[in-house]
Amino acid sequence: MSGFNSDANNQLILALSKGRIFEDTLPLLEAAGITVTENPETSRKLILATNDPNVRVLIVRATDVPTYVQHGAADFGVAGKDVLIEHGGEGLYQPVDLQIAQCRMSVAVKSGFDYEAAVRQGARLRVATKFTQTAREHFAAKGVHVDLIKLYGSMELAPLVGLSDAIVDLVSTGSTLRANNLVEVEEIMDISSRLVVNQAALKLKRARLQPIIEAFERASKARKQG
Repeated sequence: MSGFNSDANNQLILALSKGRIFEDTLPLLEAAGITVTENPETSRKLILATNDPNVRVLIVRATDVPTYVQHGAADFGVAGKDVLIEHGGEGLYQPVDLQIAQCRMSVAVKSGFDYEAAVRQGARLRVATKFTQTAREHFAAKGVHVDLIKLYGSMELAPLVGLSDAIVDLVSTGSTLRANNLVEVEEIMDISSRLVVNQAALKLKRARLQPIIEAFERASKARKQG
């Protein structure tokens, strides 16, 4: 264990990303009696204080959350299923599907593109995505060969300019696809965010972590039922 959480066993570091996951995690933290005292959208700080002097929040990129937790720079964090699949989940305990930041991973193409003909057995397809592991596994299961084009920005542009035949991306309302003359042709999986815990921290700091995990569990169950 290294970094912030190497000194005292009652010090907890939580890794979160800005935006929807941060906002959706706040009520779960409050259910555990923890309130973040600064807003990451207005503060330039990357380490935020809470009402508990022994709990701090690291603000990191969504794709980096599993890495910080895996290597012990954070004791626990919240990451989307999409990010965890790409990361591989090594060294992480994933006790709770928090039922937050829900969306879906889907295949989309330019309107008018004959997707059914393009994915016939043995076909070859150019696919733009940042979720290369998910896309590779999905099309391999269909017997379709893919040339993956990794992008980090707006996926919707790729089919419009002929860079790819299809994209694999997260879809929430579908409004961005429609605005760019794209259609969702296949849903790969539902996506939500999970609580992830460093395995060593779970052993060394169980007394501190377990009540938080249980509070998150109760709050996520209540959210699902309500």
